[in-house]
This record gives sequence, C-alpha cells and structure tokens, in this order.
Amino acid sequence: MDLPEGVTSNTVQTERLKTHYLAAGPEDGEVIVFIQGNLASARFFEHLFPSLPGYRIIAPDMRNFGDSEELAIDATRGLRDWSDDTRALLDHLGVDKPLHLVGWSTGGAAIANYAVDHPGRVASLTMIDPVSPFGFGGTHGTDGTALPDYAGSGGHSAAPEFVEALTKGDTSDESNMSPRNVMRGFYWSPNYEMDSKREDMLVTEILKSAIGDHGYPGDGTSTNRWPNIAPGTTGILNALSGKYCRWDDIVGLEPKPPILWTHGTEDLIVSDSSLFEMGTLGKMGAVPGWPGDEEHPPQPMVQQIDNVLNRYAAAGGTVRKEMFEGSGHGPHIDADQAWLRVFKDFLTNVVVA
Repeated sequence: MDLPEGVTSNTVQTERLKTHYLAAGPEDGEVIVFIQGNLASARFFEHLFPSLPGYRIIAPDMRNFGDSEELAIDATRGLRDWSDDTRALLDHLGVDKPLHLVGWSTGGAAIANYAVDHPGRVASLTMIDPVSPFGFGGTHGTDGTALPDYAGSGGHSAAPEFVEALTKGDTSDESNMSPRNVMRGFYWSPNYEMDSKREDMLVTEILKSAIGDHGYPGDGTSTNRWPNIAPGTTGILNALSGKYCRWDDIVGLEPKPPILWTHGTEDLIVSDSSLFEMGTLGKMGAVPGWPGDEEHPPQPMVQQIDNVLNRYAAAGGTVRKEMFEGSGHGPHIDADQAWLRVFKDFLTNVVVA
C-alpha cells in the first residue's frame, strides 16, 4: 500500500543505529515527532499526516520494529533506548528547536523520558493510551507500589502461541492468537472496520518486528511468587516492566510542557482491567493459581496515569484529558477525525519558544 501523498520514506545512519522514518511537511515548520507503540511502526500514524499541513512531521520506526535496525533493547534503561534513539535521529536531521512529541502506548513512556532528559527542548507532549508511569505489570495501587520481584511482568508474560505466530509470519485470521486477530481485537475497537488493503499493510508492519530475547518479547527469569515469572534484562516487554519503566519523574520537570492525554474508554490493553496483565488474568481465572487481591491485585493503569498527571498539574503543569467513548487502544485510528480535532486544537494553544 502506497504512502499518503506528501509523505516520504527515508533511512539514515545516526550515531546509534540505522533508522527508518516517515517525513512530511515543510522543513521550516513546527516539528511534530510521532513515536509508535509496541509491535507497530510509523505507518500506524501516516493517515494523520495530510491533516496536519504546515507542520514538519517526523515519525521513526523504533529499534527492532518496522524498517529500522535490529539492535538489542537494554531493558534496564526502561524506554530510554527509544528516547535516546529519537534524540540521535533529531540531531542527525538538525532539529534543534523545541518540538511537539506524540507517543502511543509504549511511545508514551518514551516521550516522557525524552522530556525529562532534555528539559526545555519539548514544546508539548501528547500521550495516546500511554503505558502507565509505573510500567506494565509488577506494580499495584495508584502510587505504583512494587510487587515482590515485579512478579508477572517481563518477557515471559507474553503468550507463547502469539510469539509463535509472530515467528512464523502468520498473516491469517484463523487463530485468535494470529497477529491479524490480535490487532483487530486489541489495537482498536473490535467494532472498527478497516480497509482490507490497509489492514494487510499494518499486519505486514507488525510482522517486521524482531522476535527473540533482544526484541519482542525479551528474556525473563523465574520467581517463587505467583505466576512464577519475573523480568529479565533485554527486550521490549522487560523494558515495559514496572521494574524498569518509570515516567512519574515528569512531575519534577522544569519547565513543564503542556500535556494532552487521549485515551479510549474501551482500551483492553492499558486499562484498570487489562487483558494483558497478570493480576486481571488471574482474577478472571485465565491464569491458574491466582493468590487473590491481597497478594496480586490487578494493576490500575488508568488510575496510575491519572494520579501522576494530577500531580503534574498540581506542580504547575497544564494537563488536558480527553476520553474517547467507545474507542479502543488506538483512538487516533478508530476515532481519527475526532482525535485530530482535539490534537489540532491543543496545538493551537501551545506557545513554541
């Protein structure tokens, strides 16, 4: 499937890795950088670009995804490999003015890390169903209290059947665990109907992901705590574990860029009852032996996000929250026109120094 008119595909060698990125708009425009989610690529954003005339748009494929280089993710740094890769690309492209950052899911943590590491270099942050500021799995409570050993999170939390389907390059819709059906059922609302050619293209993008200990899902360790899995040190699911993934330090950032948080009310991935989180799955009976709420409660991901952004606002920051009724994990896809209206309105009120 061809790229939208005005969108170009580019590959450069930065000081960190060979990076593929999509670009659109004039080079002298305000810069918007889009950062993808897990098991995705820049092409999950491309349909938005024609509706953002006048902006210089840059959307990289992150390491191990899309057409960028396969390099091990150091999970002990959380999402800072992604953040540093983004900075290396922008340095290579000569982008030296404050920019707007948009992060979807995993990308939400990456852009928060970027803002903290480069104060004054970010004009705004837009988070689309971001991973919790206390990571994905291994924590509980609105304050992100750690579970012992961060049990239930990391590379070994991935469904083996899904990993096998990715490894085999399964493009079918025959199994519930095929990438196509997982995308249909969880990336956005199951009620959303996508053009078949576009769906085929996005499945192809998912299947470009590097599979294994260095990429998806990553390695893992064992623990005597239910469900007997704990984070390893490489790969994306370990980088997302609450052991390593944190962005609550954004509360102390100065100066504070305005934040737009957009979220689908029917998100089944980043949710207070996520169907990918062990506490929820155990409580549902999908993972045997659940020890109960006292020992391993579901992670209240949305409440954790709300808690940190409320603290950010109380510390002097500006936060706008927009919930998209009936949308899933990707309101920029299943409610794209409504999402664009909110995003463009937000941008008009941001002053770029």
